[in-house]
Amino acid sequence: MAKQKSLNPRRERWGLKESVLTFIPGNATYRTMRARNARQGVLFILPLIIGFLVFMAKPLVESLLMSMSNVQIKMGEGYTRTFTGILNYEYALTVDPYFNQRLVEEIGRMGLNAIATLVMSFVVAVILNQEFKGRALARAIFFLPVILSSGVLPGIESQNEFYNMMQGISDEIANQSGVNLSASLQQLLQVSGMGSGVFDILFDMIDSIYDIVMASGIQIIVFLSGLQSISPSLYEAADIEGCTAWESFWKITFPIVSPLLLVNCIYTIIDFFMKNDNKVMERINEVMYSQFRFGESAAMSWIYFGVALAFIGIGSFIITRGVQYYED
Repeated sequence: MAKQKSLNPRRERWGLKESVLTFIPGNATYRTMRARNARQGVLFILPLIIGFLVFMAKPLVESLLMSMSNVQIKMGEGYTRTFTGILNYEYALTVDPYFNQRLVEEIGRMGLNAIATLVMSFVVAVILNQEFKGRALARAIFFLPVILSSGVLPGIESQNEFYNMMQGISDEIANQSGVNLSASLQQLLQVSGMGSGVFDILFDMIDSIYDIVMASGIQIIVFLSGLQSISPSLYEAADIEGCTAWESFWKITFPIVSPLLLVNCIYTIIDFFMKNDNKVMERINEVMYSQFRFGESAAMSWIYFGVALAFIGIGSFIITRGVQYYED
């Protein structure tokens, strides 16, 4: 008996040769559906590529050169660079008293919040994909944090004196009364013998629920678009075969939406690394604008950029192990 072909084939990996042939007419690769989709994708992001080359490429190179130089500002003459090698990187990693500490803290916060954001956004997208009254309003409410977090709300939080006063009063009342629901529940679990490192992580996520909700809007939209692309006939066939809702979720819903998990993972990591309240970026700006150490601040920026790329690579490697493609 011939071996049955898998219904969930992994996409065939293309190398450099196939990538080049995709854009050269007159060959078999150029005429494939996958090559046509790739060309359409390139056309879609072409404005971004042109904008990067015109506006961002030169500053990026200048920043890299600054990170390996001693930068001196001369009034009316711009600045001069003196090549120093990796001294600025050594300063950032071994001399600066705050950079390493804040970098480790932000990495830990990013890891917890990224996982919680992906899980929450997927669960909310599954719920919003169901048929119920007021679904359009519910979708608008969950997307509202994206609009608020685009710059308006963070500015209000950081500059509004009334907001800061009310926040201070709230914190003072909590300190005087000694009532902190999260801390009290955590202490109760520890006294009862249930406390562990897992609970510490869980309560850190609970304390960060505001940041998680504010960062979930785009991911919800992406997951929701993937869920809506699933053909209802697949669920009808599964129902006829006697599959439960739980089985249909793991056999149909999650595998088909899994490629979007990679997209959301990359977006979430970048989003958290670029937060307005990011302590590492605050330190970089402090070194640049308060201490006028442009070379050291550039080195910190490139270290931070490298760490972000590393986490994107790790997250992509882990998630792609379980991604399944249904079109080729």
